[in-house]
Amino acid sequence: MTGPIPAKMMAIAITQPGGPLVLKPERRDVPEPAPGQILIKVRAAGVNRPDVLQRQGAYPPPAGASDLPGLEVSGEVAALGVGAGRWRVGDPVVALTAGGGYAEYVAVHGTNALPLPVGFTFTEAAALPETFFTVWHNVFERGALKEGERFLVHGGTSGIGTTAIQLAKAFGAYVVATAESADKCEACLKIGADRAVNYREEDFVAVVKEVTGGEGVDVILDMVGGGYIDRNYTAAAVDGRIVQIAFLDGPKATADFRKLMVKRLVHTGSTLRPRSVDFKGEVAAALEQKVWPLLATRQVAPVMDMIFPLKEAWRAHERMEEGRHIGKIVLDVA
Repeated sequence: MTGPIPAKMMAIAITQPGGPLVLKPERRDVPEPAPGQILIKVRAAGVNRPDVLQRQGAYPPPAGASDLPGLEVSGEVAALGVGAGRWRVGDPVVALTAGGGYAEYVAVHGTNALPLPVGFTFTEAAALPETFFTVWHNVFERGALKEGERFLVHGGTSGIGTTAIQLAKAFGAYVVATAESADKCEACLKIGADRAVNYREEDFVAVVKEVTGGEGVDVILDMVGGGYIDRNYTAAAVDGRIVQIAFLDGPKATADFRKLMVKRLVHTGSTLRPRSVDFKGEVAAALEQKVWPLLATRQVAPVMDMIFPLKEAWRAHERMEEGRHIGKIVLDVA
């Protein structure tokens, strides 16, 4: 149980734009839950690439959001705002936040929280919201991936990648993943990819054409951008859908846009953090119906990399920036 709520809490603040060491513990006021919100006593918080970008000064929080990093948490409901709906004090939950997750308490809208999956630890559960919301919306809603289709995900061992591989496979797709080493390719295969491409040694376009009999893949989830954009167009099948969620190789590219016309391609994209509470609530409802049963049976589960104490969030950011992680990095807050 959560116990009395203190006036102050420990949080990790971004003291100035810069490297991992600008993340410093601070004492902050415990937030008050607004109408419709719940206050969560945080037990664990996920670490994501947008947290790194925010720390560097490249991804400011949306209007009205906490200036603290942290987009996903697990914990227990500590207090309820007016009209918080289904939740009760003491309920174990996971939640998507617009910021503020690197702290002992965070307030989130009740519709953006979900029950802690059966059998999950708090540290495992904190690895769920950001990646599962992102993958569900972009792969299954925007990308409209269907059973029997062929799916390509770049960055297969990232938190997004490991989630996308498992969910695409669980819903009956043929899955190709790219990664930067033999070890990472093996990790992709272990969690369900049908083919893993070491992009340092193989051309993913050639591999896609080979495994699809020259037809290409139906859906591509891309977080690389840059030089991958034109290559994605080549790798895509007729009526293929390419969904952009990041630009690790840069947002500008030279591409042959005739491929969009000839193949009738759709190239779309989205960002999650600025979207409305109502939109995120709709994604949460879809996840609870479609994906939470898969978590309960462990057909799908987060791939865990490393867990760091909250006070050592800077080490978690170093780990992410090194690029050697496979799966999710999590902060232990309890």
